[in-house]
Formats: sequence, C-alpha cells, structure tokens
Amino acid sequence: MTPGARISAAIEVIADIEAKRRPAADALKDWGLVHRFAGSADRAAIAGLVYDALRRRASSAHIMGDQHPRAVLLGMLRLERKLDCEAIAARADGGRFAPAPLSAEEHARLGAADLAGAPAWVAGDYPQWLDPYLARVFGGERIAEAAALASRAPLDLRVNALKAERERACAALAHLNPVLTRWSPVGLRLALDADAKSPAIHAEPGFIKGLVEVQDEGSQLAALLCGAKPGQQVIDICAGAGGKTLALAAIMENRGQIYATDSDKRRLAPIHERLERAGVHNVQVRTPRAQENLLGDLERRADLVLIDAPCTGIGTWRRNPDAKWRVRPGALAQRVEEQAEVLDRAAALVKPGGRIGYVTCSLLADENGDQVRAFLARQSDFTLLPPVELTGVLEERAPLFREAALISEQGLLMTPRRTDTDGFYVAVLVRRR
Repeated sequence: MTPGARISAAIEVIADIEAKRRPAADALKDWGLVHRFAGSADRAAIAGLVYDALRRRASSAHIMGDQHPRAVLLGMLRLERKLDCEAIAARADGGRFAPAPLSAEEHARLGAADLAGAPAWVAGDYPQWLDPYLARVFGGERIAEAAALASRAPLDLRVNALKAERERACAALAHLNPVLTRWSPVGLRLALDADAKSPAIHAEPGFIKGLVEVQDEGSQLAALLCGAKPGQQVIDICAGAGGKTLALAAIMENRGQIYATDSDKRRLAPIHERLERAGVHNVQVRTPRAQENLLGDLERRADLVLIDAPCTGIGTWRRNPDAKWRVRPGALAQRVEEQAEVLDRAAALVKPGGRIGYVTCSLLADENGDQVRAFLARQSDFTLLPPVELTGVLEERAPLFREAALISEQGLLMTPRRTDTDGFYVAVLVRRR
C-alpha cells in the first residue's frame, strides 16, 4: 500500500471507532479481516497512524478547526509526525486510494499549525472534564504530563528471576536490541518506531521458556515496592491475568504462599498457563464462585495484601490512547466506590504487622491519596508507611528515583514524564495491632 492509501485506511478506521464507540483494536482487526490484501507491514503502519491520531485528537482538531476523522489524521501528521505541508499534500493528492487533495483552508491551517493559547486540555490532548482533576495533581505542569501520556510507549519486559538472570535474557533477545530499564533491576526495554510492527514476543523462545514476561517497568516497580519477602503469606486480591502475581512469586523466590483471586473469574483465565510457563509453584489460584467467601480462612493471616485496584487507567494512556476518550465522570465515581470496598476487604485479611500494598494505574488524587486518607480515617488499626521508605528496595537507584517520582505524604506517583514508565501510584499501609 502507498503512504496515501494507508492514510485513507486510517481515516476509515477512525470513522468506525467514532461511529460505533468501540476500542481501536477491534476496529483495526475488523478492517484487516475485510482487507486481506494488506500485508503485516501495512497493518502495522495503519495501526500506528490510528493510534497516533487518537493520541493527538484534541490538538489536531484544534489546529484544523474540524473534528472529523480526516482533519484529525491530517493534523496528527503535522503535530505528531512533524510532516510539513508539502509532505502531507504529497500523501493526500487524490491519487488512487489516497485521500482527496488538501483544500486551501486545510493547507493554510497546516501551515499555521500552532497550539499557543490553546486550552490545557487541548494542548495536552485529554478530555475537557478531566482538566480540574489533573490541575489538582500537577498544576501548571499538567500539559507537559499529559503530553508525555500521549507519546508512544516502549515495550517493557520483566526477566523472570526464577529462570534466568537479566544478562542471560538480554542475550537471548539480542536480535531485538533490548536495553536495561533505568529503575527496575529485572527489566528490559525495546524501543518501537511509529510505523514498526511490535515484535512477536510471544513467539520468542525466551518467552515460551518463561525467561521473560511482558510488563511495564512501572508495574514491575509497583510489585517490588510493596516489600514482599520469601516465605511470607501474600494475597493478590485483584490478580486479573496475573502480571503482578508472577512478579511477586519471583520476588519471593517461589517460597511462601501467594493466593491469587479476582472478583471476575474471566480475568483470571490466562493466569494458569502463565504460572506454568514461569515455573511458579507457590501460587494458589482461587476462582470466585457464587455465595462463597473465597478468603474467609485467611482473615488476619496475610503478611501482605496487594491491591492492584480497579481504576480509570489514566496512567496507561500511552498504550491505550483510545481509552482516554471513552472514560466518563461516572466511571470515576464507580471506581472510587470499588476501591474503598476492596481496601476494607483487604484490611480484614492483614495480620498485625502486615501490609496492604495499594496500587493504581491512575494519576488522579481521588483514586490515590484521597483513598488512602479515607481508609486511614475508617481503619484506625492502620498507619501509613512513609513513601520514601518504600524506595529502599531499589538500592543504588533509590536516590534518583526519589527525585524523579512525585512523592506525597500518602504515597508515590510514577508518570511517563517523570519516570519514563506508565503512570502508577503506590502506597503501603501497615496494621499496627
């Protein structure tokens, strides 16, 4: 496919996403099924265009004075891909399968593209209703923080310490040019170009043998900062597909016991295969069943309860740029309610001296510090472990990490701009008696 044909295809996919209000991945999959002539490189390039357009939807519409898919795509080429008017016109020339030629107004707007004076939510490319929430956390830096959230994420891998050291895993993946992660002692990172296909990690021998797992560096750090130790009794109460369960098992050196569960048994489906591949032997998966108290026998027995809490997922926008345009205020209110409920459930499971590790992939105070304060007001038996103390597990990396992360009285916050990770919040609460 020509560059122009790829742009036309991306415009078609974006129109489908907006018309049906569905995830970009579903729209791209359906496009590929209908257009089987498109090769893998074409599909990757079209996906890159679609995701970049979604990342820059608000700012692209602003400079073009138009919110339709064509305008958003053309604006993105100027703002994100840094193409000049002539390069864009060469792709939109009305040729076979290419978009119609630029109008005089489109040409003028692309030439004068400027976000000076644009509202923060436009310059930062996020929903307008979220502006006061982000302003509360970041103030005047919210545009820069949101711009980092609109960038393309690298592909991060966690080396499974139960099967390999980082150097061995790095050698096994040398053809993919991995580099060591900045903060995580078990992480590898693969940079991805805008039009490049993501490497088929799941087909790599190192992945099949369990040497590595796909996991953002921030997620790796969240598991590490909770302070699990070999031989402990740990509960992963929102385990989902098991990413942090696997990380905890490696941190605990396969010793002790991890109980992994989730309120939705469908989310647990992949965990069994992942545990087997990783060589994990200290995890008991408890699948929810109607009217059954899955964790009743564990009350006041846990050394650590990890809560990878349900949240708005704002910290993952780099990987899911279409999700930011689907999030609604009602979803925030629902997540806040769910978080309070799971925190109180976790409190009943922790033994004296034990911990709750509260983790979200959100940047909002409502889901982070506010939740911690409200929990401490409800649960007088708990106190907050000073967030600075959590970073000790990073050893020589700790001082620089403390400078990079946003640390408050209630916890620490990682962001793409500050730590070059997905956005993650971590707080650790300790039961005093």
